[in-house]
Amino acid sequence: MSDREHLVNNHGRSPILSPGARTLYLKALAGDGRLVTSTCTQEEGEALQELLGLGLLISDNEEPGSLFATDPEKLAVSLSSTWQRQALDLLARAVSIPTELTDLAEAFHTPDQTGGPIEYVQGRALINQRLQQAAASDITEALAMQPGGPRPAEMLTSFLKRDLDIIRTGASMRTIYNASTRYHQPTRDYVATLAKEGWQFRTLDEPYNRLLIFDRRLAVIPVAGNNLAAFIHDTAVISYLAQEVFERNWSRALDFEGDRTVPQQVVSQLRQTIVDLLLSGTNHRVIARRLGISERTLARHIAEMREEYNVDSLFQLGYVLGHASGTDRGGR
Repeated sequence: MSDREHLVNNHGRSPILSPGARTLYLKALAGDGRLVTSTCTQEEGEALQELLGLGLLISDNEEPGSLFATDPEKLAVSLSSTWQRQALDLLARAVSIPTELTDLAEAFHTPDQTGGPIEYVQGRALINQRLQQAAASDITEALAMQPGGPRPAEMLTSFLKRDLDIIRTGASMRTIYNASTRYHQPTRDYVATLAKEGWQFRTLDEPYNRLLIFDRRLAVIPVAGNNLAAFIHDTAVISYLAQEVFERNWSRALDFEGDRTVPQQVVSQLRQTIVDLLLSGTNHRVIARRLGISERTLARHIAEMREEYNVDSLFQLGYVLGHASGTDRGGR
């Protein structure tokens, strides 16, 4: 692409001519319409290229290294005509591009036939892009199980408008969060806003895996960490995941509408899960990660349980709780 074409295609440039280029052009006029390149300073080099690219200065074939100024009025008429044609061409292309890319879009959104009804998507950025496309496709129902702790406040803010638009279309939306989100003010605010519009939230304090279901036509599950996901299009598998995984977890979860007070039942269930994981030999870091809480919060719960059962060590706490748990099961 020539300098002239580069400037013509640089639609965001404003003004057309920089102050430095204007000054250099006037310098050429002061020199009887001519400019010797060797007299230009290093700082004027960029302005010189700008004038050459636009056509306000052109080379003198009879005197190498010498440039002469052209008539701005005539140049303006020529460039105006050229740019208008290019603008019309760009407008036509802008109007036609959705139609021209329809077949490619269909191929992109259609499950890979070589891979069957399960499509594997690699890379967090591409996974998120596909999820955003699914959420923006006029969905009527979405089921979500979101493990881990609270999302960053800025992420919740960025999703709020989109999610409000979805729920206000009449879509049925249900989300399961970890119980630890009840302690996070930005999450409480986010949940309270959407709950008023009809979005249903519940929290579950036991470990579970991520699951997203859109209109019972697409289910998304993690395969290996956050960098590989399976996009499932098989309706039989999706139905199984909805009924046997989501609905079973939903039935055990507790309603959450963004209220500040954490129900005692939530605290009790969270601590029971902590106890079960401790008794199974799971270390503190893994427990905190599974439950979506910080290690400091985990330590606080353990300290309060020690005080409640009047014990000094984790071993004693495990023994007392294990004995109490066995007594409860024996009495049932």
